Amino acid sequence: MQTAKDQVKQLLDQLPDDVTLSDIRHELNDSLYALYVCQQIELGMQDSREGNVTPHADVKARFLNGKR
Repeated sequence: MQTAKDQVKQLLDQLPDDVTLSDIRHELNDSLYALYVCQQIELGMQDSREGNVTPHADVKARFLNGKR
C-alpha cells in the first residue's frame, strides 16, 4: 500500500517542471482533498471490520428520543 507521502510525491511528479507554488496549490487542492476523503473512508471501513460501530437502530433511537 502506498503511503500518503508517496501519493503526494506522485501527484507532484505529474506536474510540469516549471510549475509555480500558486499552480501547485490550485492543482493539488482537489487531489489532496480526495486523498483525505479516501483515508477517512478507509478508517471508517476499518472500524466497521473491527466492530467499532453503532447499530442503525441505536442511532435512530437516540435521535428519536432527543439524546444526541
